[in-house]
This record gives sequence, structure tokens and C-alpha cells, in this order.
Amino acid sequence: MRVLVIDDSRPNREALAQLLAAEAWTTGAAAVDRRHALDQPRTFTPDVSVLSVADGDGVSIVRLIVAADPDVRVVVVGLDESDAAVLAYAEAGAAGFVMHGTSLADLLEIVGSVARGESPCSPRVAATLLRRLAQLGAEHNGYDRAAASLTAREREILELLAQGRSNKEIAGTLRIELRTVKNHVHNILTKLRVNRRGEAVARVWGTRPASPQLDLKVH
Repeated sequence: MRVLVIDDSRPNREALAQLLAAEAWTTGAAAVDRRHALDQPRTFTPDVSVLSVADGDGVSIVRLIVAADPDVRVVVVGLDESDAAVLAYAEAGAAGFVMHGTSLADLLEIVGSVARGESPCSPRVAATLLRRLAQLGAEHNGYDRAAASLTAREREILELLAQGRSNKEIAGTLRIELRTVKNHVHNILTKLRVNRRGEAVARVWGTRPASPQLDLKVH
């Protein structure tokens, strides 16, 4: 496994890269500062990127790394154990978490675990992630119940909204009054607890349609 160490402190990143290069599971290690984190893969394509976040926010860097190569697994180092920080990095795509105060030996073990395809984390981080999963599950169940409450006509109109149809076009397609369409749209948004058409479609089918008409705010 090839490892890239990203840290603005040159002594820190070079020392860690040397330690990682000596590990049996490592085939190569390189070190760069955060400014060159995305340029490095042109000459060194890592399997794991180890990003120091002790000196500042690195969520955007994690997102960019994962977006550039979804196969790269990112380990964030120097993270505090606040729920907000853990969730921000997890949702950005981090695969491993090394907290403040973690020993060097544990750091190497965590990076090695991530390199093997595992996602190690402390009990505190695991609890945070499980709470978030439970919250998402509850929200999803709530959306399912809301979607189930839609009438056949409301679902029919929602499908037309997903196609980017205006109220007038929907009225013409279904051969009903424009006022009736507006009432149905209002009921759909109320049942799904959203303010925009695109949000209504996203909550039922999971994706936001591209049509700009769907983002018109309802007054």
C-alpha cells in the first residue's frame, strides 16, 4: 500500500512518512504540505492519505481527495472528539480517525488498519457515528410515512413535478383546474414538511431533479 502524508509541518510529515515506509504493509510513502496535497498524485498515487488537521480545518481537503479518487482512503490525524468535528469528517469521506493524544504506535496501527480496508475508531467516535446513523434512520422512516400519506393524485402530480412541469402544464396534462393543482402542490409540501418542490421530490425518490422550476420557493 502506498501512503501519502499531508502535514504543513515538514519535520512532522517527513518523520511520519519515514516511519510508515518502514512498515511491512507499505510499498511506498511520500510527504507533502496541504497546499500540494492534490498535486502529488500526479507523480505518486496513494492508496491511503494521512491528513493532519491539528492546525486547521481539513474537511474541504478530504472532500477534494475523495472526489479526485474515490479509491483513496483518508485518515485524519489530530482530530478533537467533538460530535460536530467527527461527523463533518465522516460525511466528507474520512475512513479513519486519529484523535489528539493518540500515541505514535496507535497512529501507525490505525493507518495500517485503514490500509487493509478497515475503518477503526475510538468508542467515543463509534458512539457518535451510531447516533448519527440512528438519526438518519429515524428521518428516513419519517419520510417513508410522509410519502405513504400522499394520495394517488398527489403522487401523480409529484411525478410531473419531477419532470419539471409547471402548475399550468400539470393542469393541462391532467385536465384539471389550475387552482386544484396549486392546492395539491400545497398539500404535498405540507405533508412532506418542505418548502420547495425539489425538496419534495428528493424526499420521496432520493434525488433532486435538475429543473430550476423545482427550486421555486412556495410563498
